[in-house]
Amino acid sequence: MNQLHTPKASRNQETGRLSFMDSVSPPPFGPVARGGLSRRYARRVRPSGSPSSSSPCTFPTVPALKKTVLTVLSAALLSVCVVSPAVAADKDKTDDQQPKPTGPMSTVGGKQLGRIGTQVNLGAGAPVLPKDLTARSWIVADAENGQVLAAHNSHWRLPPASTLKMLFADTVLPTLQPKTMTHMVTEEELAGVGEGSSLVGIKEDHAYTVHDLWLGVFLRSGNDAVHVLSSMFGGVPATVAAMQRHAEELQALDTTVVSPDGYDAPNQVSSAYDLTLFARSGLQKADFREYSATATAEFPGEQKKGKKRTSFEIQNTNRLITGDIGVDPYKGIAGVKNGYTTHAGNTFTGVAERNGKVLLVTVMNPSSEESHAVYKEAASLLDWGFASSGKVTPVGELVPPKSAATGTGKGAEQEGAANAGKAGAGKKQKAAAATAATGTSGVWTALSIVGGLLVVLGAGVFLVNRRWPLPDLVRRLPRR
Repeated sequence: MNQLHTPKASRNQETGRLSFMDSVSPPPFGPVARGGLSRRYARRVRPSGSPSSSSPCTFPTVPALKKTVLTVLSAALLSVCVVSPAVAADKDKTDDQQPKPTGPMSTVGGKQLGRIGTQVNLGAGAPVLPKDLTARSWIVADAENGQVLAAHNSHWRLPPASTLKMLFADTVLPTLQPKTMTHMVTEEELAGVGEGSSLVGIKEDHAYTVHDLWLGVFLRSGNDAVHVLSSMFGGVPATVAAMQRHAEELQALDTTVVSPDGYDAPNQVSSAYDLTLFARSGLQKADFREYSATATAEFPGEQKKGKKRTSFEIQNTNRLITGDIGVDPYKGIAGVKNGYTTHAGNTFTGVAERNGKVLLVTVMNPSSEESHAVYKEAASLLDWGFASSGKVTPVGELVPPKSAATGTGKGAEQEGAANAGKAGAGKKQKAAAATAATGTSGVWTALSIVGGLLVVLGAGVFLVNRRWPLPDLVRRLPRR
């Protein structure tokens, strides 16, 4: 039986929402260093920037004529700077040094999301975006109504690393039930795990519950756990095909799935936009929310002959949950998934709640050499998003699944509203025809048609403004 340790939380009895405390469950031994890790495991972090030189700085002498020329040039350059547009001064200094998409990007969710560079519509009183953002792509969105508050190359197709495991879990998790089901691991199931993969430590000829395996996926990003679960689902090829179908159902059209675990593979790509869709869909599921918010857990160890099977502790690699040297746990964090490969760099998608607002953020491949830059940039974007609530005009939206428009699953409510609008329009048209047959003025016919159109328009407004359901998102984490 696994003991789960989730971030300590206090429940607001009036609203039913959760507000998270700063601390999370620390490791059970050793004095705790900053961020929640034992000093036993603390590692030295190289400070950013180049070391200062101990040699004195020297300045060459400048002849008088050169001084005059330099003075004139400086004055000329200064005048140019003074008359330059203000927007140039506000431009991120690192923007020109950053890689950019080489081709057109998707416009799913809105035309502005298909533009290259940072997209934000600041209103009165809105704070400026954080400085020194170095990620190739990022997005900040409202998890409940789907509004995209700001984005940067959000549809750029990039390697996703282990953040792709969110799509894997959202696809496979509902089918492998109950989670107490036990599976005996075979050698063949572990044979396809890529070299250098992150592992939770699964052993062949050992039995694990589905619950154990999902803890290995979410906490340790174990590719060994992914391959075992894929085998239970029907094999890696079947899992990849199902993931691709599910991505298309979610309208995550930037995503091409090649491996279920996010291991670097040719042509395997996703985007900050798509990863955010995966997180938003996954967070609809109670088990998904439980696993992604778990800080530490006990995992079954090796069974030695003649002895009782022991367990060992695993810790979530999401540093905004557990903390680390230089990174404090983020107040309100409740998941979701981080990743890293040589090709993808660092990637991260997180969800957090504060003051009744739930935000999603995705950051892909920061270029900063600062330790844990992906978490620091994600945290700064979350801070900005919470401070900007109600002060920005959305640059786009997180689109609902295709089924929402066909009446299956969660889309039934939307289709019902649309059908009601059509029925109302049909009744108005029949009334107009009957009136015309009795010789009533054509004015009433026109009014009837307008009334029908207003009914349809009203239904459309309802669909646009309704909250896409996020049942119990981070408001009710699983009880210990």
